[in-house]
Amino acid sequence: MQSKLNLNEALVESARKSAAHVAHETQKFIDLHTTVAVERTVCRLLGIDGINEMEVPLPNVVVDHIIQIDRLPMGVAYLVGNAMCQTGKTPQQIAEGIDAGEIDLSKMPAHSEEEIRNCIMPIAKAMTERIRANVNKRNEYLNEYGDKKGPYLYVIVATGNIYEDITQAKAAAKQGADIIAVIRTTGQSLLDYVPYGATTEGFGGTYATQENFKLMRAALDEVGKEQNRYIRLCNYCSGLCMPEIAAMGAMERLDVMLNDALYGILFRDINPQRTLIDQYFSRVINSYAGVIINTGEDNYLTTADAVEEAHTVLASQFLNEQFALCAGLPEEQMGLGHAFEISPDVENGFLYELAQAQMAREIFPNAPLKYMPPTKFMTGNIFRGHVQDALFNMVTIMTGQKLHLLGMLTEAIHTPFMSDRALSIENAQYIFRTMQDLGDEITFREGGIMQTRANEVLQKAANLLSEIEKIGIFETLERGIFADIKRTPTGGKGLSGVALKDEMCYFNPFIEIMRGEKA
Repeated sequence: MQSKLNLNEALVESARKSAAHVAHETQKFIDLHTTVAVERTVCRLLGIDGINEMEVPLPNVVVDHIIQIDRLPMGVAYLVGNAMCQTGKTPQQIAEGIDAGEIDLSKMPAHSEEEIRNCIMPIAKAMTERIRANVNKRNEYLNEYGDKKGPYLYVIVATGNIYEDITQAKAAAKQGADIIAVIRTTGQSLLDYVPYGATTEGFGGTYATQENFKLMRAALDEVGKEQNRYIRLCNYCSGLCMPEIAAMGAMERLDVMLNDALYGILFRDINPQRTLIDQYFSRVINSYAGVIINTGEDNYLTTADAVEEAHTVLASQFLNEQFALCAGLPEEQMGLGHAFEISPDVENGFLYELAQAQMAREIFPNAPLKYMPPTKFMTGNIFRGHVQDALFNMVTIMTGQKLHLLGMLTEAIHTPFMSDRALSIENAQYIFRTMQDLGDEITFREGGIMQTRANEVLQKAANLLSEIEKIGIFETLERGIFADIKRTPTGGKGLSGVALKDEMCYFNPFIEIMRGEKA
């Protein structure tokens, strides 16, 4: 890609190296630890499913039992595999036996690592084959229908009722949407378990459950056949159950997942250690499942000024890129996030927005960037709001953004109606059609406002990453460098669910298979 911004490539390389060093140093910590969410994910991938009579998910039952017998560092794969060797039961039967009080994993005679692996690995391989079959199915659909070359029109449904969501999602697909994001109910990221079954009650969104994923996937496949298009499904693997939801999405063929390395720490006050460990396994799964992740840098600008703190967005994009690479996620699945959030009152604000978006595209040329609409300064004046969204649409098509979350003209007033969504889709389609090649036709003035702005942001981001490289990610979070929010390594929710792995027996068969490390 020929640079329009005349970016300082030495600075880009320096920033990327600093971010890589931060990620690799953090990965050393991650590799030594596990969490309750990681182990519950292993349970789910081994086929443990369902709830007990108290509606507690069986993966929670198993991991809670392992905590009670003080064996969490040994890991689910080792302990359940050992019980399989001893009893001849399946992981599901072992989980049910634990729930009934009939099985105590601490009372099982120890079998050899070879015996345990011989029990576990065939089940793990069967699950990874199921996930790989989903990847193949997605590719079959894309080969049959073709894939969209321009920006994906990305819309949300958020009724709280999965069946109502399906009605709205089908309508949106017929209106022209390419990605349907089912917004999670308020506060689900703070639940340390995943609810079970189809749900019809949620506030501000719908519970992320495996059954809800399955129902929506089937509905979008149905409408996709009618429209002769593949409709992508998006949900949220963030919060205290980050890797579990990634696993459920992989099993049910979701296509896009909100999955940021730092979001839960900054905006949900989840413990930094817990989040960084969980995000690694979640990204390993998403990588293997062919899922595009969406990172959450746009959220920084809801608390910090988009002009003054633009460099923190870029710095976070560099970090998210490197954390993703540590998990084996290819650049083509990195929906690095940013947003059109400069105040409309700022003189030349549109030029700054255009420069910021072009900078992201030039620095991350292979990433399907996720671009968020104006929200912080949206207004009850729906006509002005529609114009703001139109300017946002223009930046997207001029700079080659890929995942384009549509702004809604009434979102500053109420939850948008289906008719509002149709108007937003129509707005974007009109602009994308009439300006399709505009970006290739224009250049930016040498030494002009946009080139100057982009290089200033890049310089600040490189300086910031150099500082972060010296102090590490935990000290960075403690100082409140991102979004002006301070988080300590021992603060926040979920620290008690972190454990140092037993180096003698711990193994995670899914990381081994998905990363190709042993299997």
